[in-house]
Amino acid sequence: MQDDIQPSADNIAAGEALCHRRWDFVKGVAALEHLPEADRSEIAFAGRSNVGKSSLINALLRQNGLARTSNTPGRTQELNVFAPAAGEIAPPVYLFDLPGYGFAKAPKTRVDAWTALVKDYLRGRPTLKRVFLLIDSRHGVKLVDSEIMEMLDIAAVSYQVVLTKSDKIKEPQIAALQADTAKALATHPAAFPLVRAVSSTKGTGLSALRGTMAQVLEI
Repeated sequence: MQDDIQPSADNIAAGEALCHRRWDFVKGVAALEHLPEADRSEIAFAGRSNVGKSSLINALLRQNGLARTSNTPGRTQELNVFAPAAGEIAPPVYLFDLPGYGFAKAPKTRVDAWTALVKDYLRGRPTLKRVFLLIDSRHGVKLVDSEIMEMLDIAAVSYQVVLTKSDKIKEPQIAALQADTAKALATHPAAFPLVRAVSSTKGTGLSALRGTMAQVLEI
């Protein structure tokens, strides 16, 4: 990977400081008209159902239970918005936990509704700096992931692949999967070329991802 796209030591320090702050749940959004005002930079975490979005957010922000986790795919059914708590000395930013797309144990009409909500948000949010697109390390990129990537390419929304649950596969497989994924992303114009691998349970890769968050948010 190119050194110039890696977060700097200052980025990592800023990311660690941001994630050491106390964060609050702001609101759950079930329709675009209920989105908070687009008055600050924001990042979003997206991925298939049960890819580990909520677990990763909790681990990044060091707040167990902040984002609701579940073994049931489709538990997150709204755009969940988080921000540094009132009174914290922190830059004004939003973090979005998006409903999982693809398979979910819910009625098809409801799945279709929140999938459409995710796509509408991703296409039309002017303050969205980057989407962290989570891919389960054990399964790699699936067709439904490719469809989201194509939509983000068309909308010119910057996104970066993060391989979750890297502790579930062997160490040599991680580097190979990162390389293969980066090669596949080379054909996607909106994709950021650096592929991260993380483990929410082991803490692997979290500091670097926090640095990337600070880099993207320009804090």
